Amino acid sequence: MKSIKEKQQEIIDEFAFLEDWEQKYEYIIDLGKELKGLPEDKKSDENLIKGCQSKVWIDAEFRDGKLYFDADSDGILPKGIVSLLTSIYSGHSTQEILDSDFDFISEIGLQEFLSPSRANGLMAMTKQIKFYAVAYQLKA
Repeated sequence: MKSIKEKQQEIIDEFAFLEDWEQKYEYIIDLGKELKGLPEDKKSDENLIKGCQSKVWIDAEFRDGKLYFDADSDGILPKGIVSLLTSIYSGHSTQEILDSDFDFISEIGLQEFLSPSRANGLMAMTKQIKFYAVAYQLKA
């Protein structure tokens, strides 16, 4: 399995090939379309990300020493963003997630592209992923 850094570098490389933000925007939306989503019972307040303009849910499951994320959103752009994040961090140990950073977000220029409220939502999503890693590490 690829490391978190390797997955982040793949995203950076993919974004480098896209010429403008319209193409990048389409790419993110396409990622969201590939996201399988969450069953209705997982779209709970417990899994709802606070601080997002749209409704975004992230659920985590710990099995075989690794954390697996599922997510969904009622907005097409946030769904793509959360798909991007969960594809990078899912399937890794809590320590790998805690040791990783989110520098790739600035490297692809995502925060500059987003409105301030969407950028806040993005940061809330990243914090939730780290929170799950801390919570499951404490349980282990």
